[in-house]
Amino acid sequence: MNFSPPKNEPTKLEGLPTYESVTKYMATNLITFHPEQLITEVIDKMLEYKISGAPVVNDHGSLVGVISEKDCLKVMLAAAYHNRPMNTGIVKNYMSTKITTISDEKDVLDVANEFLKTNFRRYPVVNAEGKLVGQVSRRDILRAAQHMESTTWNKK
Repeated sequence: MNFSPPKNEPTKLEGLPTYESVTKYMATNLITFHPEQLITEVIDKMLEYKISGAPVVNDHGSLVGVISEKDCLKVMLAAAYHNRPMNTGIVKNYMSTKITTISDEKDVLDVANEFLKTNFRRYPVVNAEGKLVGQVSRRDILRAAQHMESTTWNKK
């Protein structure tokens, strides 16, 4: 038997579930930092907004790094070691530049799979041009799971 579709007819997988875009559940009202910003400003904002990290974007809105509480602790140790004030550091000297991102074209199931493969709690979401468009967390994907419909058929 030949299970190939007839020639000149598009292959369409009907009946397979489709999942919502990550853009429906991601956060878009983000606190971001700039590479040239003083690290002390970053620490103040992290404490004020009770966040553990944030994306770093350049003047064009492109994601260039991520700064975390752990990165900021390095500033404290470096200042003590070199006997200098903490306000001399800037973000680009401490931010992480090896960033794992999620494309804004992914669906929530793709993102759930990414979370299962890593220890990350959140991912920056970028568009095709590398511009930051949001951030998605494990909790965001759990909210998406609440809205998923069953794909199993109950046959009797």
